[in-house]
Amino acid sequence: METVIDIINLTKEFKGKKAVEDVSFSIKKGEVVAILGPNGAGKSTTILMMLGLLNPTSGKVSLFNQQPQVQKVRERIGVMLQQVSLMDALKVKEVLALFRSYYPSPLSLEEMIRLTGLGENELKKRTEKLSGGQKRRVSFALAMVGNPDLVFFDEPTVGMDSTARREFWATVRQLSEAGKTVIFSTHYLQEADDAATRILLFNKGKLVADGSPSTIKQRLLKKTVSFKVQKEFPKEQFLTMDHISVISEEKGRIVIQTEDTDRVIASLFTEGLQISDISIDKGRLEDAFEQLTVEQGVS
Repeated sequence: METVIDIINLTKEFKGKKAVEDVSFSIKKGEVVAILGPNGAGKSTTILMMLGLLNPTSGKVSLFNQQPQVQKVRERIGVMLQQVSLMDALKVKEVLALFRSYYPSPLSLEEMIRLTGLGENELKKRTEKLSGGQKRRVSFALAMVGNPDLVFFDEPTVGMDSTARREFWATVRQLSEAGKTVIFSTHYLQEADDAATRILLFNKGKLVADGSPSTIKQRLLKKTVSFKVQKEFPKEQFLTMDHISVISEEKGRIVIQTEDTDRVIASLFTEGLQISDISIDKGRLEDAFEQLTVEQGVS
């Protein structure tokens, strides 16, 4: 699979303080990658260096095997920023026509409408008359206008209603299936869990986790099996089992923390316990994120 982004030992210092420290990773064609982390973790600085808008203190960034500042590279990139700024006194269709003229092989207006959901009324509006949600759609269209192979989305669904969010992420899946590479940052961790094929988790300038959402949750989270039991539960007996770490009681249910839910359930039935209402919880990305940042010393 073609490597689209290659980051090697990337470091960025501001006034002697390392905002990004010795970060390395590569991203393949068609991946949908979420860059996550608390405020000040180094996410934005890393993205700015990938875009060629910041020069690294040391290390290397290459996009399509070239430096990000090269014009041919920039012609293959689309960017949607969190803060939408559009030129006033122009109609949306005029702004789109202007931006189309900047690229060698832009999308047609029809393709942009299909991809981004812009309506005829929106195309005729002056940009200063647009609502927040309409501005997001125009910003999305401008990111896609050059038919990019690599797209960056910074907090793309801020201000969108639930329907617009679903439509946006459905479009992102279509882009990935078409071979486009998508990188996005978000504070909506459930979106990253649902949409990303891979997560890069930053903390204190370092890349502290890299993998699929399920891999990161499996690595960081303890899964639980909970149930109701008719008689007294033999807690001490089960705590001697190596696949069980913690047993507690919550709201009339026994909760067993484990790394192997299958073995727990097998043990329950082997012991012939009269249990009911079994529930398995494999954890959420929010929990993994919180656990990791707490372990790294984030308050």
